[in-house]
Amino acid sequence: MKTIKLLTGYFLLATLMVSCYTEVIIEDDFIEESAFNTDQVLQSYDLWYVDINATRGNGEVPFLQRAFTVSFDRGVLYANNNIVGIGKTGGGYGIDVGTYGTLRGTVDIAHDIDGSWFLEVYAVNNNTIELYDASTDTSYYLKGYQINYFDYDTVFYDNINYFIQEYDAWEKIYTSEAGALNDFDNENYIQFLPNFFRSSLDAPNTSVSNLQWDFEGDYQVYDVQGDNSLKTLTLDYDFMGDDYFELYVINDSTIELYHPDSGTTYEFRGRGYQEYLKSAKGSESKKRIKSSNPIMKVERKKAK
Repeated sequence: MKTIKLLTGYFLLATLMVSCYTEVIIEDDFIEESAFNTDQVLQSYDLWYVDINATRGNGEVPFLQRAFTVSFDRGVLYANNNIVGIGKTGGGYGIDVGTYGTLRGTVDIAHDIDGSWFLEVYAVNNNTIELYDASTDTSYYLKGYQINYFDYDTVFYDNINYFIQEYDAWEKIYTSEAGALNDFDNENYIQFLPNFFRSSLDAPNTSVSNLQWDFEGDYQVYDVQGDNSLKTLTLDYDFMGDDYFELYVINDSTIELYHPDSGTTYEFRGRGYQEYLKSAKGSESKKRIKSSNPIMKVERKKAK
């Protein structure tokens, strides 16, 4: 049962009169009584990053479970539900996913796909709020950022498992001349699904719908101890052993796999981008879960 006091009592509102711009500063123990100022709190940051690993409770608010960020802007709710395009889609705010209105310490959301949700709003500290769903006794914690200071690169690497699943397939577009010959040279497509991967030897420019998947197996993405900008990837082929790569994000449609055993660098481009919440199908196909990558104690082999 929720015991924290619902936004009643003290509040601090700081107004900066600079070109008619109003900034609301949330302080520790900031507590709000009015609907107007509850809305000001929600609009005090451009983006609210949904820290899915901090979620408490066994229930679910579907649109928060999918979103990487949400934004509250004059009655319109925006969300970044994809890693692909984050920072660019909707000027960085994402897509319009519904509307909202505020009451005393609460927000009433009408989501385009998931319907109506009545959430209680709590201030945790100077840039963190809690959205609490009493019907499921579930809390989501959102950290506020101004859009010009949001670290999109970190979001890519922190959520790389979702990123590599947002394309139907990855097509090999480059193989370095440097490097010893190895079996992976012949694999031109990789598909990452939530629980396994598949790869194909089909020729370049093959339609994704016509790909024949020649191999499959388990895969794992690892964090690297002491190196936040590096992820590693293992592909565990059924009956064939495994391959180990350093995984780099070049942009939101291109990844690089460096194969230390052979010294070969590969680049793959995403094919068949899946945009979530543009249809009912998309709304069912991806939800974030609490997770953390295992840590690998290795040193980067590819020179920066």
